[in-house]
Amino acid sequence: MTEPTLMWTRSSFCADSACVEAAPVGGEHVAVRDSKSPEQPYLRFSRDEWSTFLDGIASGQYRDI
Repeated sequence: MTEPTLMWTRSSFCADSACVEAAPVGGEHVAVRDSKSPEQPYLRFSRDEWSTFLDGIASGQYRDI
């Protein structure tokens, strides 16, 4: 199976090259990679998993990690 061409975006809060980038995958998933190593494999999450993670960030759930 051929890998899709992904349209990577990074947060507007990213000030340097040490960022996380995300890309939609087929409408059902979100791919996440380290911008310092874009050639490395990416992580893949369902839309629900990604949404739950973003909600946790917004609520401060990960503040002490």
